[in-house]
Amino acid sequence: MTDIFKYDVDADGVATLTWDLPGKSMNVMTLEGLESLNAGVDKALGDPAVKGLIITSAKPDFAGGMDLNILAGMKRQAGDDPARGLFEGTMRMHELLRKIELGGADRKTMKGGKPVVWACPGTAAGIGLEIGLACHRRIAADNPKAKIGLPEILVGIFPGGGGTTRLAWMLGAMAAAPLLLEGKMLAPAKAKAAGVVDEVVPADQLLARAKEWVLNAGPDDVVKPWDRKGYKIPGGAPYHPAGFQTFVGASAMIHARTQGVYPAAQALLAAVYEGMLVPFDTALKIEARWFTKVLMNPSSEAMIRSLFINKEALEKGAVRPAGVPDMRVRKLGVLGAGMMGAGIAFVAARAGIEVVLMDRDQEAADRGLATIAGLLDEGVKKRKVTEAQKAEVLGRVLATPDYARLEGCDLVIEAVFEDMGVKAEVTAKAEAVIPEDAIFASNTSTLPITELAKASKRPERFIGIHFFSPVHKMALVEIIKGKQTGDEAVAKALDFVRQIRKTPIVVNDARFFYANRCIIPYGAEANRMVAEGVEPALIENSARQMGMPLGPLQLGDETSIDLAVKIMNATKAALGDAYPDNPGDAVIQKLYDLGRLGRKAKAGFYEYDEKGKRLRIWPGLRELFPVRKDQPSKTEVQNRLMLAQVLEAVRAFEEGVLMDIREGDVGAILGWGFAPWSGGPFSWVDMTGPAKVVEICEDLAARHGPRFAPPALLKELAAKGETFYGRFDAAKKAA
Repeated sequence: MTDIFKYDVDADGVATLTWDLPGKSMNVMTLEGLESLNAGVDKALGDPAVKGLIITSAKPDFAGGMDLNILAGMKRQAGDDPARGLFEGTMRMHELLRKIELGGADRKTMKGGKPVVWACPGTAAGIGLEIGLACHRRIAADNPKAKIGLPEILVGIFPGGGGTTRLAWMLGAMAAAPLLLEGKMLAPAKAKAAGVVDEVVPADQLLARAKEWVLNAGPDDVVKPWDRKGYKIPGGAPYHPAGFQTFVGASAMIHARTQGVYPAAQALLAAVYEGMLVPFDTALKIEARWFTKVLMNPSSEAMIRSLFINKEALEKGAVRPAGVPDMRVRKLGVLGAGMMGAGIAFVAARAGIEVVLMDRDQEAADRGLATIAGLLDEGVKKRKVTEAQKAEVLGRVLATPDYARLEGCDLVIEAVFEDMGVKAEVTAKAEAVIPEDAIFASNTSTLPITELAKASKRPERFIGIHFFSPVHKMALVEIIKGKQTGDEAVAKALDFVRQIRKTPIVVNDARFFYANRCIIPYGAEANRMVAEGVEPALIENSARQMGMPLGPLQLGDETSIDLAVKIMNATKAALGDAYPDNPGDAVIQKLYDLGRLGRKAKAGFYEYDEKGKRLRIWPGLRELFPVRKDQPSKTEVQNRLMLAQVLEAVRAFEEGVLMDIREGDVGAILGWGFAPWSGGPFSWVDMTGPAKVVEICEDLAARHGPRFAPPALLKELAAKGETFYGRFDAAKKAA
């Protein structure tokens, strides 16, 4: 067995278990890691010469959580009874952490236990913190980069290694809620203030303080509060008046937030509620049962696959061209210092890259620099950035109108006005200065990369790098290959995206690429329904209740009505007679004509107050497009909105625009917020069943038109009883 937790005993009889997973920059828990930890704990507790135990890490951080591939493995290995396998595997983990918690004490008298202290040098997430919660004392280093918490809810599960029960019993349901239900990660000092850790000490004193505590711990220090008679949970148990109110409020809050489509939050609350009605050991069993139920839910499996396994694979270069050496960016040129250009320059400079930010004159370039300074000031205000760090980032950015300053740039990204002529002009001017082997990229969101590359002397080194707005907040970057784009350009783009810590997808050139191709029909279908007389509130609420973060009408206001009209007119001009008729076009045209351009104009589909706060759907919308008496069902509205997006994703894959379904799912969730509970459009089809999806499509096509006709690939999967991940999962094929 690999010695993942290294065991050592010093001359004073203090044992130390040091977590150091080979080949990883951060510890993650594996089955071998659990075995190694168990062996080390047994050794310390079974040795009479050992007075106590320190659990720490040899790496700068303690742990990044559980390797979620392990959970999938436990399910597969259980064969015909996966629930039993998951439950038994979870209970083995509980038994190990309970062993740490008891410290070898006699269960009846709770005497004779050895002190166990958690010495955390940096970040501790998931099982990393759950180990700490099982220890008698939690000491964290005063590490400015460290974050401590239980973020499992963000990937569709909840803390199942005892963290849910221990945190709720220790802090009370109300105080534990932000950490459990929101997955909040806290800096060490805030973790101490919240009661999650006991002490924060300078990093160089961490192990010395841990040892000091072990040697001075008394009998009362090694008995957890819930193992003492008469323990009362802070805030009250569920049958206590205060506790009852907490759970009623929490249940309402969860439903409002999840709309009933995310199983993990409700299961977590049930585990806490039921667990507080029984003894602690039984509460752990209840937690394990609810955790198993969540892991067996297809939604959780899809979220784990897309938001953890596939996302991580893409960030590590799963689709990077083979054989191309490291192409990390040393000096970046950004053409255009507007919001997009300044955002790109900001994330690059923050990542340590030297940036030349250009615009037509010094005043415009300086405005871009001021935008970057403003973003840094926000960070300073929130205490996420120091004044020194702000100065360091700004020091990496040169704002200039002089093309000669692009000399030495190995990547240039243009983010100028969406006009072929303007883009061609800046391409030629930049290529006259930059090295022959530099890569040139366009940040266009709609213009074909192959056409833009015609302005380049080196089309094989021309590529699309499409950022989403606001750049500093959006995690996805869409990389677009033109017909002549070479592997080095793709590798350069991927390495750059990795440098700025965002998630890339790579697609082939086509109208609207992938993300916009799928999200535009979402709004278009909603506009069509408004024109048909469907109640606008029904459209919006149906969308939110199927897991979309924004209703399509609200999304239209956020992205602006004038942009929608511009895209509509450009598409009409490009397609001519092939442009599909959509009565919904009249809806956005009417709003545009009335000057209702969305949130920025404080008037759109919605009404807004003077400060720009959204109030209600504009009553005039129902006057312009009267609501009919016979309203469709919520299910029909949801099917239309869902399939407007899903069918475009399937067509993009069928046509070769999208090359990997993993990118399709991850890109959909990160790019436009496609119902994260589903794992993405391809996971949604698999979860629903291709045959059922074809049935829904054929029904909608018969009643609403050929745009809902199922693509040939979808019909083929349905006929053969296959799924997208069953046939196309690149990760499974690689394994």
